[in-house]
Amino acid sequence: MPPTLGVGLIGHAFMGAAHSHAWRTAPRFFDLPLAPELTVLVGRDATRVAEAAGTLGWSSTETDWRRLLERDDVDLVDICTPGDTHAEMAIAALEAGKHVLCEKPLANTVAEAEAMAAAAERAAASGVRAMVGFTYRRVPAIAFARQLVADGRLGEIRHVRAQYLQDWIADPAAPMSWRLQKEKAGSGALGDIGAHVVDLTQFITGQLLTGVSALLETFVKKRPLPASHGKLAGVGGEGMGEVTVDDAAVFLGRFTGGALATFEATRFALGRKNAIRIEVNGSAGSLAFDFEDMNVLHFYDGAEPASTAGFRRIVVTEPEHPYVGAWWPAGHGLGYEHGFTHQVVDLVTALAAGEQPTPSFADGLQVQRVLAAVERSAAENSAFTEIRTTAAEGEN
Repeated sequence: MPPTLGVGLIGHAFMGAAHSHAWRTAPRFFDLPLAPELTVLVGRDATRVAEAAGTLGWSSTETDWRRLLERDDVDLVDICTPGDTHAEMAIAALEAGKHVLCEKPLANTVAEAEAMAAAAERAAASGVRAMVGFTYRRVPAIAFARQLVADGRLGEIRHVRAQYLQDWIADPAAPMSWRLQKEKAGSGALGDIGAHVVDLTQFITGQLLTGVSALLETFVKKRPLPASHGKLAGVGGEGMGEVTVDDAAVFLGRFTGGALATFEATRFALGRKNAIRIEVNGSAGSLAFDFEDMNVLHFYDGAEPASTAGFRRIVVTEPEHPYVGAWWPAGHGLGYEHGFTHQVVDLVTALAAGEQPTPSFADGLQVQRVLAAVERSAAENSAFTEIRTTAAEGEN
């Protein structure tokens, strides 16, 4: 039996449930060097967290996340809470000698993200590791796209197009939630979903964004206060609350290799449920991906003769494709939850090897700087705004 890895999870709503599924499932399909144990689940309400622990498979519960820092049976703290709590929790856990997995975006501000990245760097000197949860990197088609670019199949990258389109708050009657409050979420569509496509494009290309020109818009300024909550939205009740984040973000960018980029993130695209669309055009080829058809990658090989050239539809379910060999026979597609399982696999493997898992907190900080630059640009009539990068970043 491999050594155990005691996990303490903070939060048991949408992301908490997804992470719980991943911790349960990973050792059942992958040969892991450490055996994750679902040791303790943390939630503020004792009754609700106890019910969630029973449903999600956790051995014990706490109502104060600080108790995780004192427990010898917790080796890793998994943070699935709103962004305004990330910095305090992650820094305290790292200083207590606990590994950390923190949901994205890393923080609500660049200053918080800088403090978290600095804490992670200090902790790494003692073998304590930290990773930010940009889970879509672990979709096999996305990982394969990264592989094609790294192998030179696209040549010099010239264009990057990225969209993340949802519609879950397009109805003005959809109620307020913490995701619509800047003090808790940091930003709206920009940080909630735009952060994902920023990370994905940097991951696939192996390059960083160096500057942006942006527009932000809030279409619905006030919403009903919630009577109940669901996985994302909920049911409206009495009274109105003020929306203090963006509903949509559109921005142009430039990458370190000179490529031009366009980004769009919105939760008002009626009919689009979770459309993450990435297209990359290079001097030797192109690729295109849409998460609503997540097991497929479209690839254009510019070396083929014009008479037969065209986008090739690759069903990314072969054992040779990233992560896929541990699952089902070819053609039996994977789903949303599998990315979280692959995240656990990569994290546990890196921890056992004493290596830095990716994306690191430094990578999360770089994405936070992009988000901040988008907000600054939008506030200054879309002025092109440069983004600071450092040598420690870009290892994504």
